[in-house]
Amino acid sequence: MPATNAFREYLQLTKPRLSGLVVFSAVTGYMIAMNGKVAGAPLGWLMLGGYLVTGASNGFNQVIEKDLDILMERTANRPIPSGRLSARAALIASLLMGIIGVAILWAKMNPLCGALSLLSMFIYTVIYTPAKRVTPFAVLIGAFPGAFPPMLGWIAARNELGLEAVLLYAIQFIWQFPHFWSIAWILHDDYLRAGFRMLPSAGGRTRSSAFQTLVYTACLIPMAFLPQAFHLAGWITTCSLLICGIIFTWQAVGLYKTLEIKAAHRLMFGSFLYLPAVQLSWMFEKLL
Repeated sequence: MPATNAFREYLQLTKPRLSGLVVFSAVTGYMIAMNGKVAGAPLGWLMLGGYLVTGASNGFNQVIEKDLDILMERTANRPIPSGRLSARAALIASLLMGIIGVAILWAKMNPLCGALSLLSMFIYTVIYTPAKRVTPFAVLIGAFPGAFPPMLGWIAARNELGLEAVLLYAIQFIWQFPHFWSIAWILHDDYLRAGFRMLPSAGGRTRSSAFQTLVYTACLIPMAFLPQAFHLAGWITTCSLLICGIIFTWQAVGLYKTLEIKAAHRLMFGSFLYLPAVQLSWMFEKLL
C-alpha cells in the first residue's frame, strides 16, 4: 500500500472528526482553567496527546467490532471491514497511539491527566464497547468517559481536580444523552442489524424513548445557573447556557411530539451546536 494511502487509512481509523471534537473540548477546558491565556507548547502537547488517546480508543473499538461494522451501512466502508486495513495492523497502531498519548499527557501535562486519560480509554474500550450489544445502559456507561475531555483539559492546566472541572464534566455528561439518542433514533434500523439497542426504550423509536431524551435535555436548563452560583462564571456564560439549553430542549420537544426522524436530525444538529457554543462562551468570558 502506498504511504499516502496507508496514512489515510490509519487516519480514518482514529475517526478524525470525532477525535477533533474531543480535542476541541479538552482545549476549551484548558483555556477556561487558564482564564483564557494561551500557552503554546503545553497546549500543543495536550492536543497531540488527547488526539492519540482518542484515536486509540476509536481504533480499539473498530478492532473489537470489525465483524459487526460490516453489517451496517454507515460502518461497512471503514478501513477494517472494507479490507483496506487488517485488524492486526489496526490493533498495533491503536496500542502505539494509546501508549504514546497517555505518556505525553502524563509527562508533558501531569500524572493525574495521564492517569485519567488511561482510565477513559479503558472504560470506553473494555466496558462500553462490549456493553452496546447487551444493554441500552451502554449509553450511560459511555457517558462517563465521554465527558472526560473538558475536565482533562482543566486538570492539564491546574494539576488538580476543581469544582469548575466537575461542572464542565457534568454538563458534557448530561449533554451526551440527547446527543447519542438522537443519532440512535436516526440510525436505529442500521444499529439493529448489528444487534445494537442504543435507544432507552426496548421498543426503539417510541414515545418513551423520546420522553427520556426530553427529560435529559431539559436538565441542561437549570444547570445553566450552576457556574455563576459557585462564582466560577458570569452572566455571559449563564445566558449562553440558558439560551442554548432552551433551544436544545425545544428541539427535544419536537421529537417527543412528532417521533419523526427529521425531528431527530434537528436535535442531533442542535447537539453539535450546543456544546461548542457553551464552552466557547465560558472560555471567552475568562478573557474579559
